[in-house]
Amino acid sequence: MTLKKEQFKAMILAAGRGERMRPLTDTLPKPLLCVGSKPLIEYHIENLAHAGFVDIVINHAHLGQMIETALGDGERYGINIRYSHEPRALETAGGIVNALPLLESEVGNEPDEQPFLIINADIYCEIDFSTLLPILRQMNASLDGDTAHLVLVSNPEYHPYGDFFLDSGRLALIGKEKLTFSGIGIYKPTFFKGVEPGLVAKLAPKLCKAIVAGKVSGEHYKGVWVDVGTPERLRKLDVQLSNE
Repeated sequence: MTLKKEQFKAMILAAGRGERMRPLTDTLPKPLLCVGSKPLIEYHIENLAHAGFVDIVINHAHLGQMIETALGDGERYGINIRYSHEPRALETAGGIVNALPLLESEVGNEPDEQPFLIINADIYCEIDFSTLLPILRQMNASLDGDTAHLVLVSNPEYHPYGDFFLDSGRLALIGKEKLTFSGIGIYKPTFFKGVEPGLVAKLAPKLCKAIVAGKVSGEHYKGVWVDVGTPERLRKLDVQLSNE
């Protein structure tokens, strides 16, 4: 079966220093740490390619050249990879804004309206990214609609209080039960309005503002997801995947 190639772009956030992973990350960027038979970031790349994404942007800072050397231009995965280098890590919102020139598209709506998919490199997730394509298409068709869509997961034991509430497909700051942000989301460039290129900027304040404005939808993913944030979690996931 030939997969349909999608016009939408995806970005993998790979610029974090990985402080909690030290000393492993003293000599290797966190996205290149192996679980099972391959680096963490490679699972995302292969899943994106399988879903039909062909244009992927990866940002990097700490030991970033090692990421470029390992992955190249994406040819062996059947995709195109472009890199956004950060002399210093700019946090999530700052890193995305820095990469906007690479994420803009001339297909469909105006470049500043085309939504894109964002994935944290330091998670392991078995989500089928093709299930997010209808959201991308819907956001692309609605100029005045949502500016973000987040994938939430059940709270892991190391993050019991969660991040956001989900009510009938809408994110809220108050509610009955909080869920955890997975690190996977869809955004329009206009979501980042006001963030100056090259400056450090966190994502959470922008999300809270957009949620209050009623501009963020969401979903609860109940499949396999791991925040690979510590050496212990890395080892546990490695054993799990190696035994499959």
